[in-house]
Amino acid sequence: MLAIKFFGKFRHVIRLFIYCFFSDEHYPYSIHNCTNAYTKNNQVPVCPLCNIPIPIQRGQLPDLTVSNHIDSDCQSDPAKQKRKVFTNKCSFKSCKTKEVIPIICDECTYNYCLKHRHTTDHNCEGKLAAMRKRNLLLQSDDEALARALALSMQDTGMQGKLKQEELDLALARQLQASESQTAVVGGSRQNRDRCNVS
Repeated sequence: MLAIKFFGKFRHVIRLFIYCFFSDEHYPYSIHNCTNAYTKNNQVPVCPLCNIPIPIQRGQLPDLTVSNHIDSDCQSDPAKQKRKVFTNKCSFKSCKTKEVIPIICDECTYNYCLKHRHTTDHNCEGKLAAMRKRNLLLQSDDEALARALALSMQDTGMQGKLKQEELDLALARQLQASESQTAVVGGSRQNRDRCNVS
C-alpha cells in the first residue's frame, strides 16, 4: 500500500507494509505463497452464460459448482438447448437409446429409436393395447385392484364355459366312435351272411 503525504510543494511517498496473520511475511498471498491463502479467498464464481453469482461452500471447488449449475439450473438459452438434445428415449423394453428427433409409431403412438422404429421390431400391439396400457398406468391402486378382480372373475367364467365345451366335444367324439364301431361290427356280419361257400 502506498500513503502519500504532502509537505508544501513536495510529495513524499511512504510504503506501508501489511503483514499476513498466518505467517510473518508481507501481505500479498501471491508473493509469499501462503499455505492458508485459500481460507481467506471469498470470491463468488459467476456463471459465464447467465452472469448469475453461484454460491459455494468453503473448500468446494468453484469449477465443479459452475459446471453443475450449467448442467441443471442455468437459465441461459445455450444451457437449455444443451440439456434438451437427447430427450427422445426409446420405449422398447431394455433399450436405453435416446434420439435427437422423435420417432413415433403410428399404431401404438410410443416413441422408439431407429433400431425399433418398425412395428415388427418393437412387437407393436396396436392402438387398443396401447390405450389399455396407458389407462392402467393412469389408474389408482383401488381402480387397478377392482379391474384385476373383474378380470379374474371373467377368466373363471370363461374357464367354466371352456370346460363345458370340452366335455361336450369329448362326449360327441365318444358317441361318434361308438357308432362307427357298431357300424363296422354290424357290417361285417352282413357280409358274412352274404358270403357263399362253394
